[in-house]
Amino acid sequence: MIHTIDANGASIPAIGLGTWTLRGAECTGLVEHALDVGYRHLDTAASYENETEIGAAVRASGLARSELFVTTKVWYTDIAPGDFERSAEASLKRLGLDHVDLLLIHWPSKTIPLEGPIQSLNGALERGYTKNIGVSNFPTDLLTRAIELSEHDLACNQVEYHPMLSQDKVHALCRKAGMAMVSYCPLHRGGGLFEEPAVRSAAQNHGRTPAQIVLRWHVQQEGVAAIPRTTKKERLAENIAIFDFALSEEEMRAISALRSASSRICDYAFSPDWDRA
Repeated sequence: MIHTIDANGASIPAIGLGTWTLRGAECTGLVEHALDVGYRHLDTAASYENETEIGAAVRASGLARSELFVTTKVWYTDIAPGDFERSAEASLKRLGLDHVDLLLIHWPSKTIPLEGPIQSLNGALERGYTKNIGVSNFPTDLLTRAIELSEHDLACNQVEYHPMLSQDKVHALCRKAGMAMVSYCPLHRGGGLFEEPAVRSAAQNHGRTPAQIVLRWHVQQEGVAAIPRTTKKERLAENIAIFDFALSEEEMRAISALRSASSRICDYAFSPDWDRA
């Protein structure tokens, strides 16, 4: 049983499937297998160019729509009023769904004032395009502003988060606002993380893989969900088998201490000014 996070009315499965870079038949097959082994949280975006494949996998699964939690996102160049609505409608058409469970602003824009996108995000909720709304890649200053501008509660801020990068400030603000923080790149794409003594020691102590230890570290934090991506079907069952053990306080502290590395993977010319650790 995958645990869920209550975030301003949204019930978000604490482990989901990230689908960035997955395409075509590989994407459909992987998502179908994920649903077969128990995943109920699927994360996609207009920019991933795989919503059609994910929709096909959802239909092939035979699962009731109410059993699934589907997230998609509007790319930062499309968040102006008018463009936003067209993007959201196109995502629903590609997915073959009449609504998603969570619709996010994928990245903030440096040129489009936030008032319009937040108004459009609220409008999408009111039109029934989505059951919940939120943002992604918002540092605390922009998240504070988004919360102030939004007429409806935001359910989450999806951000890069793993043991090599502190998101303490964002996490604290999410908790204060009743929001979840959803971790993408939760395993640091390998990146030497699995060789760290704190991770390897915990893996040995619990008879688990390093990936399971890191994912357990995520979900053991209040209000944190994780959406690991994999191209290997055999990893799918492993990544959700993390709810039958717990890390000790000492193990949690040792893994959290790795955040001093401040190793950010996703940083682009259009990225906002990140919070300082």
